Amino acid sequence: MVKLVLVLGDQLTPEIAALQRADKSRDLVVMAEVGAEAEYVPHHPKKIAIVLAAMRKFAERLRGDGWQVAYTRLDDPQNAGSIPGEILRRASETGATRVLATIPGEWRLIEALESVPLGIEMVEDDRFIASHADFENWADGRKQLRMEYFYREMRRRTGLLMEEGAPAGGKWNYDHDNRKPAKDDLFLPQPLRFEPDAVVEEVLDLVESRFGANFGDLRPFGMATDHAEAEAVLEHFIETALPSFGDCQDAMLSGRPFLYHSLISAYLNIGLLHPLDVCQKAEAAWESGHAPLNAVEGFIRQIIGWREFVRGIYFREGADYVQVNRLGHGRNLPALYWGARTDMKCLSEAVAQTREEAYAHHIQRLMVTGNFGLIAGVDPSQLHEWYLAVYADAFEWVEAPNTLGMSQFADGGLFATKPYISSGNYIDRMSDYCGACHYSVKTKQGEGACPFNLLYWHFLDRHRDRFSANPRMGQMYRTWDRMEPQRRDTILREAEAFLSRLDAGEAV
Repeated sequence: MVKLVLVLGDQLTPEIAALQRADKSRDLVVMAEVGAEAEYVPHHPKKIAIVLAAMRKFAERLRGDGWQVAYTRLDDPQNAGSIPGEILRRASETGATRVLATIPGEWRLIEALESVPLGIEMVEDDRFIASHADFENWADGRKQLRMEYFYREMRRRTGLLMEEGAPAGGKWNYDHDNRKPAKDDLFLPQPLRFEPDAVVEEVLDLVESRFGANFGDLRPFGMATDHAEAEAVLEHFIETALPSFGDCQDAMLSGRPFLYHSLISAYLNIGLLHPLDVCQKAEAAWESGHAPLNAVEGFIRQIIGWREFVRGIYFREGADYVQVNRLGHGRNLPALYWGARTDMKCLSEAVAQTREEAYAHHIQRLMVTGNFGLIAGVDPSQLHEWYLAVYADAFEWVEAPNTLGMSQFADGGLFATKPYISSGNYIDRMSDYCGACHYSVKTKQGEGACPFNLLYWHFLDRHRDRFSANPRMGQMYRTWDRMEPQRRDTILREAEAFLSRLDAGEAV
């Protein structure tokens, strides 16, 4: 009897586990663009467009490979509106009673599939290096879960950048070499863009009509939407940007959103690229002498280290992880995250490029938008939903641990040793934002003081009971305690005044 084989919009890999276990001559592939997935958060229009266009092209590829595909478009009058609804509709049409699916990357969808009154078999997504069991075996019995040690295990398993059982160059991690600011010049690499073809144009028109009011610019649209284009983006990065990626991977420049970054995370996360293949091509660039070891190691660590690690955390912690709020933060997400005017240049730049590109690199997310949310005491669930909505590469398995754990410390330090907070000094050191800002990064209090300077100390003061004994934060508290009491009172008073204006919806 025919089985339904579900392929989701972030599972666009010909070798995806469900397809490997299906019978091409008999089974029916089910793919569906549904409102429930497009609307559960107000996704950036570019994010919706890349997923829908890539889905349509992948469905045609499957048909060309001999699969039978039942594909539902978003504007199909018969569209049931949800993945479970579409499965039941196709089951009714075909008489199928069994469904084969690759486990989704979000607990929300896993629970939805488990509720379908058919025989559902979900098989593990094997596009990752570490299976769920692998991560559990590594994590069990450890007092602390630290990405660095997990990453070393992944290096040993894959053999990437390994020489006779030891790390290439004698060190596992070259982060110390990767913290240089960038200089603006005419020779910065430009991202590879693609003119929309007929499929993409049709999708853009649909997204514009349905989601035109969502935060984010849909056009111009130049993202890759099939495997060949994604491979071209990877090759372009390796050729033009990887050699300088390491040195400047934490840098930020006004009007230069991409610098030396790869721009492949969305393609990895929807299945147009395979992580191990990406890493092997980067490794080959080092072996050939094209790119230095610090650049290649830093790039590979983001993929087989951090990406794999946060996936393990997400599935280990379960569906309730997205509700964690150990610091008790409850401030509503400020309107500036949705583009309201702010005089803080760093936030203005990060949000503007997010609106335009559905993209910001990891330091902009962690140390600008994330840092501000943390020291301002923003509700982490609201920040989580914002990150999930506005970035093209954001799927809950990868976004939630990065936001709630790494960025907001909302899980109480499950895998982060301390909160990632900073005053304006860090942003000034790693960017050119502060020189053109309304506020003065050198001013610690009083007229024109950088809000990051005020809120940094406000955060430390209000969470002293929790963090004063943290060995990585002791120096911060010693510095605070050495200040004159009157100065401390002034800083706290000015921070409170700033937060009051923020809560009142004033431009800050």
